[in-house]
Amino acid sequence: MVNILVHHEVAEYPAWKAVFDAALDWRHKNGERSARIFHTAGNLNDLTLLFEWETLEQARAFMASDELKARMVTAGVKGQPRVEFLTEMYTIRRSAAD
Repeated sequence: MVNILVHHEVAEYPAWKAVFDAALDWRHKNGERSARIFHTAGNLNDLTLLFEWETLEQARAFMASDELKARMVTAGVKGQPRVEFLTEMYTIRRSAAD
């Protein structure tokens, strides 16, 4: 598994989210295993996305695809997103019992 960290600003979160939700099956077919959406405190349109992808090759191909670029324009993404491919090295999980 590989993680993709994406940061970008959108024109309007609700419009962006509708396009994002409509692409669920398409993303899954291309290797996505999970997605988390974060926004900067106080700015709903400044987004950071964390995806878990099946393989690095699939992730790179998806992020470079013309279809993704077109969908991002439709969704109202402003400017060029910042994309990082990450491999997990270490995790600590805490429970309420800790």
